[in-house]
Amino acid sequence: MAAAADSFQECPSCPQMVAIPAGKFLMGSPAHEAGRFDSEGPQHVVTLKAFALGVYDVTSEEYLAFLRASRYQPQPCNPILGLGWKVEGRDLDCQALAYPPSQDEPPRWPAVCLSWKDAGAYIAWLNGQVKAAHPVLANRAGPYRLPSEAEWEYAARAGTNGARWWGEEIGTDNANCNGCGSQWDDSVLAPVDAFKPNQFGLYGVLGNAWQWTADCWHPSYVGAPVDGSAWNEPNCARHVMRGGAWNNVPIFVRSASRNGAASDASDYDYSSLVGFRVARDLP
Repeated sequence: MAAAADSFQECPSCPQMVAIPAGKFLMGSPAHEAGRFDSEGPQHVVTLKAFALGVYDVTSEEYLAFLRASRYQPQPCNPILGLGWKVEGRDLDCQALAYPPSQDEPPRWPAVCLSWKDAGAYIAWLNGQVKAAHPVLANRAGPYRLPSEAEWEYAARAGTNGARWWGEEIGTDNANCNGCGSQWDDSVLAPVDAFKPNQFGLYGVLGNAWQWTADCWHPSYVGAPVDGSAWNEPNCARHVMRGGAWNNVPIFVRSASRNGAASDASDYDYSSLVGFRVARDLP
């Protein structure tokens, strides 16, 4: 499938992005939503400025390009099994050799087995690439970052208010999960563009791989920001993941579903299943 027609890519190493319009929405889930957890409430209105979000999760191909250029070495997401990205040696052109966690991993799989810190390392490198291509940005913060949890849910809903952007029921072949009715269900990752996009032009926003957000984990929305900003405090050890993964049952593959995991990838139940997509500030 092709990316959204109004997507943009501002440097050769940059992910494809799409502008998300400003607006407001009701964040969280109502008490009657099937599969709801208490952490999804209380519902509250959030007003957001326009921003951009990756059309796809960052892919294996894109993360490998970062590793080869930077020689950054992620920690294994499961040290017991030795599962992780590897950077070692150089090729004949003196470029670093980098390998994904899975042998012969397809380049269009979402990059997973990544900690929140690994996502931050990629984004720092990406900002360097953008500033080199666009010197006018050299002295500014960002512009790339992880999305806030509110931005993620607003973008995932894409103007809808049900359990999922395509409807209340999981249906068939709308996503990759344990019960989504796809050829990849509960077996393996799917390509980032395997399913149709939502109304904002985002692919794979639900299912396939969990996605990191910028927020520290909080067990409810009591005291949450209402301006779309990330909810953070110094040195939090857990961050919010969204979207669900290929081995999760459908109750986790909902726009309001949320979970938290250790930022250093020490939660083995989740660490091998988490990737991310990038956000970008807009003028």
